[in-house]
Amino acid sequence: MTHPTPPGSLPMPGCPVRGDHALLRLYGPEFAADPHTAYAELRQYGDLAPVEIAPGVSAMLVTDYRTALDLLHDTDTWSHDPRPWQETIPEDSPVRPMLAWRPNPLFNDGAVHARYRSVITDSFRMIESHELRSHVHRAADTLITEFGATGRADLISQYARVLPMLMFNRLFGFGDSHSTRLIDSLAGMMEGNTPEEAGRANAAFEAYVTDLVTTKSRERGHDLTSWFIDHPSGLSAEEVVHHVVLTLGAGLEPTTNLVGNALARMLSDDRYYTTLTGGALTAHDAVNEVLWHDPPMANYGAHFPRRDVYFHGTWIRAGQLVLVSYAAANLSVPRCPETIATGAGSHLAWSAGPHTCPVRNHAQLVAITAIERLTAWLSDIELAVPYDQLEWRPGGFHRALATLPARFTPLVPDPTGVTPWNTSSLPSPSTPQDGTSGPRPNASATAARPSW
Repeated sequence: MTHPTPPGSLPMPGCPVRGDHALLRLYGPEFAADPHTAYAELRQYGDLAPVEIAPGVSAMLVTDYRTALDLLHDTDTWSHDPRPWQETIPEDSPVRPMLAWRPNPLFNDGAVHARYRSVITDSFRMIESHELRSHVHRAADTLITEFGATGRADLISQYARVLPMLMFNRLFGFGDSHSTRLIDSLAGMMEGNTPEEAGRANAAFEAYVTDLVTTKSRERGHDLTSWFIDHPSGLSAEEVVHHVVLTLGAGLEPTTNLVGNALARMLSDDRYYTTLTGGALTAHDAVNEVLWHDPPMANYGAHFPRRDVYFHGTWIRAGQLVLVSYAAANLSVPRCPETIATGAGSHLAWSAGPHTCPVRNHAQLVAITAIERLTAWLSDIELAVPYDQLEWRPGGFHRALATLPARFTPLVPDPTGVTPWNTSSLPSPSTPQDGTSGPRPNASATAARPSW
């Protein structure tokens, strides 16, 4: 479906527009609240549709499954190198940090991409599943001790967002004393109310990464940073820094969203419990459903045609930004709920082709383990507000909850002050506990259910 352009046949520059002469915006609270309606509207254009991803910045969005696969596998036509395109957008554009070129596998093609990607895949291959699961358990238990006695928690800010930061801080080789630096700097970057606050947070994050790489350059360990430095590909110091930044960025935000979206689904759907420890469906099912319906990175996969092309009915100029909507493409394939829940078929949440997520098994293990650990301790946890009152963070790239308020029976430490979170007393996530296997009241039981 990709064809070279016949001479003189390309239309004048510019995108088709909607009936109100404005591109549909993939940012702002309206899109965040109901992206699926927006995707349905965009499909009226065909397999690709014009959108605005930031003020004054347009792109073409792929909304069809087969079209997305054709693009993701065609490396002759499509490039990941954004440098010609980024020269056309303002330096202060809010999407520039997500799309500007860096020396890492995400923004390069061919042999350079293969060299960079091997650093990631080879290094993560050295982390055993039991070791990764242990890191997640340790991070989860640390967080549950902080809010378990209160009977209430925001499962985003107090759990899903912080857990991967604690875990990655350890995987990269820093002690727990440094985790606060990473947590505070990233929180400031995401939530800074002013450019000055965001700038200070960004500087703190850069200082964290620089200190990490400097420390590991002097003294190696059993950690990702050391393996990046010593990899046979021979990364420069600058390339090591960019690989650390990429791994943190690709690991933290998507993991937070995957855990949060899956927990929201489990706590608002009676298929997952009479109790969360004895329900018909599992954390693995919830993660699969999210990857189909609400993938944590909903619209990304930036591509740029190497030449003017006619692609699935649309003319696209060389260097024009084309994004893949993993969410819209998944939903363009009719599938029954049982097929999606069991993971049958192939969703696009991990992308596809040479740039498919190199550590998707690790990411899925982290998300499932984090959910199982939480629900094993807090088996009667429930939403504190109806599902349809949950707030979603604005942003065209991600599908992310702003908060996930929940309540549960408080966990009380024993009289000696020793916390109750120990492996010997941890209930199995698949074994009903006494007195909890029957139906129970649920704050979200009468709430509006999402239309999955």
